[in-house]
Amino acid sequence: MQIHVVQQGETLFQIAQTYGVTENDLITSNEIPNPNQLVKGQTIVIPIWGSYHWVQPGETIYSISQQYGMSMNQLIELNQITNPEAIPVGFRLYIPQQNRPVVDVAAYIDPLITGDESVQAVNRTAEHLTFLNIFQYAINLDGTLTPVENDQALINAAYEHRTAPLMVISNFEEGTFTNELATEFLNNEELQDQILDEAIEIMQEKGYLGIDFDIEYVGGQNREAYNRFLQKARNRLKEYNFFLSTALAPKISGEQQGVLYEGHDYAAHGQIADFIFFMTYEWGWSGGPPMAVSPLNEVRKVMDYAISVVPRDKIMMGIPLYGYDWTLPYVEGGPFARSISPQQAIMLAVQHNVSIQYDTTSQAPFFYYTDSQGRQHVVWFEDARSIQAKFNLVKELGIRGFFYWVLGREFPQNWLLVRDNFVVRKRV
Repeated sequence: MQIHVVQQGETLFQIAQTYGVTENDLITSNEIPNPNQLVKGQTIVIPIWGSYHWVQPGETIYSISQQYGMSMNQLIELNQITNPEAIPVGFRLYIPQQNRPVVDVAAYIDPLITGDESVQAVNRTAEHLTFLNIFQYAINLDGTLTPVENDQALINAAYEHRTAPLMVISNFEEGTFTNELATEFLNNEELQDQILDEAIEIMQEKGYLGIDFDIEYVGGQNREAYNRFLQKARNRLKEYNFFLSTALAPKISGEQQGVLYEGHDYAAHGQIADFIFFMTYEWGWSGGPPMAVSPLNEVRKVMDYAISVVPRDKIMMGIPLYGYDWTLPYVEGGPFARSISPQQAIMLAVQHNVSIQYDTTSQAPFFYYTDSQGRQHVVWFEDARSIQAKFNLVKELGIRGFFYWVLGREFPQNWLLVRDNFVVRKRV
């Protein structure tokens, strides 16, 4: 497929004519919410198997074939070129689909976010998923786990699409991750045994195929205790051939300071776990200053460190399915930004008739608008370009795959690009 960036005044009819597809093809595949009022900077994924290249001044058949990693003869034959020595500027060349690597793809789902639409969200996306991480079973100090309401329906939906359901276990208490709960749990062998017993019983009863431990704000004082617990969990789960994974904060070195980072030992988790979900998002977060949620330059730093201490075939890179709308000026401690889906971001740009800009350093789209009360806003989100940039990084690094936080945010172009870039491994 090919990504087209809408230019000023361009219409869907013109774009369809350029690529030799119908307007309806573009609308239905992208689920374009504004077909009659496109905005400058909006992206449209062209549903063709491969892509087109328009010859630029100075280009030759040889240089173009080198650019796309194909032979001159293949390019000539595919495009029925009769005079390859005099190819005109502007000539449209068809470039065939490249080889697609096989990867694991996972996504978290939080029924508190998706509500009654949870099963529908799984059914819409699970064909593109290897794992479904069901968030979350919370640890209690009495040795029990607070269950996910109606998770059986999610598990059943996952199996219908040959997607492996993972049970997320966390130190979540009263709406947040707590260091106090992590400390108590990681230093209490009896409590750990009770939690593992209950988790395994639930997994066998409901059909979960693994545990994803999302223990956050562990703190440096609990680092080794967390490693010891993971080894214990590894030994227990191996008896049942269950997967073991962890979700880790984004670090760029082993010495990174802060309670969020110090307790997460990349190297140890890389030895113990089957794979790791590196949470490479939330640089731009609802309570912080406006910026890209998952800037590629920062993501690359985390991946570079991860690869230095963790086997590549255990690394899952995080990708957000959402953006934020900040009211300006940003004031620390002021109102939080509003979380929005990529589709909602497009409609905001349409509503306020503003152009979408693109930051090439963070590889992320953004735009400004003024609301009805005269307040200025800035929106950072994800589009086809930013997702393709992340997919390119996954392929460049040769890692196991990637995952999403969180299902329920509408972003049809993402799933088009998954299919175009990868073959999704199924483990059910």
